[in-house]
Amino acid sequence: QVQLVESGGGLVQAGGSLRLSCATSKRTFVSYAMGWFRQAPGKEREFVAALGWSGSNTYYADSVKGRFTISRDNAKNTVYLQMNSLKPEDTAVYYCAASRYDGTRYAGAYGDWGQGTQVTVSS
Repeated sequence: QVQLVESGGGLVQAGGSLRLSCATSKRTFVSYAMGWFRQAPGKEREFVAALGWSGSNTYYADSVKGRFTISRDNAKNTVYLQMNSLKPEDTAVYYCAASRYDGTRYAGAYGDWGQGTQVTVSS
């Protein structure tokens, strides 16, 4: 079973920054593509960013492109989501997920999910 543990959420003012972390096992880290999704109250879960197996391919939702950066630390088996220039509309629960499929934006392709971490951006 794949274990994903997110951290780093919190309350921040608009224009501020947060960095989310997703820690997992070495086996998961080298075998799966990783993604971040988010879900705001009353809305469907949506794709935010993904990182391919190699770590060199990245994919972003148009709404976060240029503001968010997904990256990995091989030594720590951790994937990060650096979020800059945050907006109130970025408020959501953010989920880390693992997929056997490289670079997919489709939530159904991710078979394992973390517990989520709340991000709240005040105006």
